[in-house]
Amino acid sequence: MSGTVMGSLGAVSVGERAMRTLHDDQAGALYAYVVRLMNGDRHKAEDVVQEAFLRCWRTQDLTDGRQLRPWLFRVARNLVVDEYRMRKTRPQEVNGITWLDDLPTRSDDVDWLLSSLLLKEAFKKLSPSHRVALYETYFSGRSMRETGLLLGVPAGTVKSRVHHAIRALRRAMGVAESPDGQVVKKPEGHLAAA
Repeated sequence: MSGTVMGSLGAVSVGERAMRTLHDDQAGALYAYVVRLMNGDRHKAEDVVQEAFLRCWRTQDLTDGRQLRPWLFRVARNLVVDEYRMRKTRPQEVNGITWLDDLPTRSDDVDWLLSSLLLKEAFKKLSPSHRVALYETYFSGRSMRETGLLLGVPAGTVKSRVHHAIRALRRAMGVAESPDGQVVKKPEGHLAAA
């Protein structure tokens, strides 16, 4: 393998000197064009520019004196389009950092199962009147007034029972509340009281 590198001062053949000249004349403008096409992704733009020059080296006659700038820009654009199409047809790539950010926000069946078991146990600890009021309003979808008519109590009583039932559920599930009843986010790393 030769020690000559594209664009080096040691270019010996006419084709290598022509490629060096073409690279020196067009690389900056081609790179800026591709960066715009790639929405600022400089690393991918470098790959596209390198591939365009490599294809030029392999397929074009560099010694005939014809202008290769339009050809280079068209090849670079086609490479960007091909890369875009390929990205759309395969699953999204994950880098080494972003998947960590998504972990706490994604719930799976295990989280759902554990939450439902905790809720079921907490629901059993409610008084019968709180349990019925909560069930009729949240799970059956009735309004406070409709639930009151069904239970034979005023709507205000239903509202009060639902309020106290929710607070009791929060306590049973270890969710912290401020004195005014607002949910307080516990600091990370602390376990909820069982």
